[in-house]
Amino acid sequence: MSPTVPSRLALALLAALALSACSSRHEVPSYAAMPEDDDAFCRQNGVAVGSNEYVACRKNRDVQRSNALTRANRAQRNLGEMMLNNPERP
Repeated sequence: MSPTVPSRLALALLAALALSACSSRHEVPSYAAMPEDDDAFCRQNGVAVGSNEYVACRKNRDVQRSNALTRANRAQRNLGEMMLNNPERP
């Protein structure tokens, strides 16, 4: 066994450890965290709390946030798949 094999193995192990941090995504993207408070946003349109319009506004805000998070997760997954399927060799 040559002296470069253990160092290559250690380098591969270190690279695998570093890349494993990219395999999961737990943070919410900045655009999904909508800076306004949903209650304040829906109230500024002049609707009363508890009315059908208010409930629809809150549901729409929730759907927008969920869609933004889904898009961010899909983009992260697509990037990972592209990196795996198209490795660049030096």
